[in-house]
Amino acid sequence: MFSFLPRFGGLLALGLLAAIGARAQAPVRSEIIPVAPSDEQSYSKEVVYGVNFNTQGGLLGGVSVRSSRVLDDRLLRFWSIEGVMLKNKAKELTINTIVGGSYVDRKTNYAFVLRPSIGMQRILFRKAADAGVQVNGLLSLGPSIGLLMPYYISYDYTAARTQVINIQTDDIRNEQYDPFKHVDPNVILDHGPLFSGIGETKVVPGFHLRGGLSFEYGRYRDAVTGLEAGVLIEGFTKRMVILSPGNLSETDRLNRQFFPSVYLTLYFGHRS
Repeated sequence: MFSFLPRFGGLLALGLLAAIGARAQAPVRSEIIPVAPSDEQSYSKEVVYGVNFNTQGGLLGGVSVRSSRVLDDRLLRFWSIEGVMLKNKAKELTINTIVGGSYVDRKTNYAFVLRPSIGMQRILFRKAADAGVQVNGLLSLGPSIGLLMPYYISYDYTAARTQVINIQTDDIRNEQYDPFKHVDPNVILDHGPLFSGIGETKVVPGFHLRGGLSFEYGRYRDAVTGLEAGVLIEGFTKRMVILSPGNLSETDRLNRQFFPSVYLTLYFGHRS
């Protein structure tokens, strides 16, 4: 009754061997699954523009631009240039009550600084593609180009002799403020136009080092918005004379050569 089983088993084994042989000889078809590009690979360049606030400047410290190149998924190399205005905290605003003008007592120069620099940016915490906050660490250095531009005042030479101010007829001159020359504060009518002494600007070379953290946020992958906060150490080859000293002993007290500061920069830009 079961005499057919050995024959059926042999046929089944032969069929299985044939099927395995056919499967082995069949061409293998590979399926390629496309991988979406990651955020790290979606851009290679970044350009941002910033507005700077710092402890050595006024209400608005300056402006900057920075261009970055992606090196790998975490590291960027950048160059930047920043222009700021330095203030002297010892300055004192004086108002001429007769004509209503104003000037800064003993101020003899405006102080501006151009800071070209190179640096590295490392991504510490990455945000999602279209939301969240990204934290970057930055370190840069470069030369500081200090610019001392004369601070002009309007001085009434006629009133210095007569003690009577007549704007229509008096000998009024716009000159760089010198407390030793312009000794009568009552006939200093006003400060001069901002760029009156631009042709007499003096260059003071220096150097700076900066370290900070930036916090980037935004909804779009190709847009950059955020803020950067950090510390900047800057020094020049000689003192930046902003205020004119009354005597030589006051030079060191009023004007400095080194300017450490804490800064905050609000920036925006784009990626490509």
